[in-house]
Amino acid sequence: MNTTTNQKSNRIVPIVMMIALFGMIAFVTNLAAPMGQVLKEQFGASNFQGLLGNMANFIAYAVMGIPGGILLQRVGYKKTALIAIVIGFVGVFTQFLSGHAPQTAAFGVYLLGAFIAGFSMCLLNIVVNPMLNTLGGGGNKGNQLIQVGGSFNSVMATFTPAFVGILIGETAKANIKDVFPVMYIAMGVFALVFFVLLVVNIPEPHATKTKEPLKNLMSGAMKFRHFILGAIAIFVYVGVEVGTPGILILWLSDTPVGKTTAGFVAGTYWFLMLMGRLLGASLGSKVSSKTMLATVSSIGIILVLAAILSPTTTQVAIPALQTSATGALSFGMAQVPINAMFIVIIGICTSIMWGSIFNLSVEGLGKFTPAASGIFMTLVCGGGILPGIQGAVADLGNDYLVSYWVIFIGLAYLLYYALIGSKNVNKDISTTDVE
Repeated sequence: MNTTTNQKSNRIVPIVMMIALFGMIAFVTNLAAPMGQVLKEQFGASNFQGLLGNMANFIAYAVMGIPGGILLQRVGYKKTALIAIVIGFVGVFTQFLSGHAPQTAAFGVYLLGAFIAGFSMCLLNIVVNPMLNTLGGGGNKGNQLIQVGGSFNSVMATFTPAFVGILIGETAKANIKDVFPVMYIAMGVFALVFFVLLVVNIPEPHATKTKEPLKNLMSGAMKFRHFILGAIAIFVYVGVEVGTPGILILWLSDTPVGKTTAGFVAGTYWFLMLMGRLLGASLGSKVSSKTMLATVSSIGIILVLAAILSPTTTQVAIPALQTSATGALSFGMAQVPINAMFIVIIGICTSIMWGSIFNLSVEGLGKFTPAASGIFMTLVCGGGILPGIQGAVADLGNDYLVSYWVIFIGLAYLLYYALIGSKNVNKDISTTDVE
């Protein structure tokens, strides 16, 4: 009895550290979008250039997705987590150095830091879920810990853009140095978690073993049409999830709404994602992934159309943090264009898409599922590419709302995948190991 109690108490600290890392994934990733406004003001960047930091962060997934899986197999979960933390610290520190670099070099240094930080986020995504599941003892308790971690991830996603909005406030010209407090927090958490994980014992998750090389498993997964279309759906989904609030921040920051309120409104999008995930978890056993994805994609399409076609002169009041003429912060009802409200509500729709797409894509893959997961992680780079395209469309049309046609097309594809593309038409392919 005492041994069991000691084992549980010994796992409390690593569990807390894993949940903290779950939050850091959102904290560092969601720093890139509001930083776009800082880059625009400090360097006179276009919308596309302002989103390059976000693009650099996500492109790292394309580079590190498969190598990350190989690293995990060779050195194990704990060492991979420690390596990821060090890389994350270096990435944020490089972004910090960009605030001290000469103006001519600062932009490039910041992008380098965002790219390095992206490596860390990719590795942490590979590690954190299975480690939390193992620390929880697997089964329902392990899944419960993952849900707790996911909830904290959503809380940090909500907090980051709002905090950056407060820091840059209504300054005439935002600067990277204005965001230093966010970077101090990130580096501090990385340093703390590193030293704690270094000295505590953590049980290693048991990876599924197979006799076939990874190359064969990946090529095997690619033989399934519904998986290929699902991989594209993951690429599109992450782009939709990131681009929807990312462009919203840039748009509202350039209106009388102001940068502080813009950050808080974008944070509300991530808060609604948290609410949607909680709702999705309660309905997951009652509603099929196909029905769930088709429903939220359809609603998302309607909301995007409403955002694009509604007049910006129509105002609605939503709860938000505001800055007074004297610079004082207050919480109350802020007037924003009704288009912004429609965009924010899309957060409820995007909240449950990842799980639905993943379930539909790997259905019937058998032994190819782990390799398929690695390919998915690589295609998370869509979170950088699609928002970049969206920013370019906003520049070309000189209209932020016109860029949401990119989101419309993305949601239309997700609806197609739910209704048609997710059907497994390759059931004749063997998915079991041959002895």
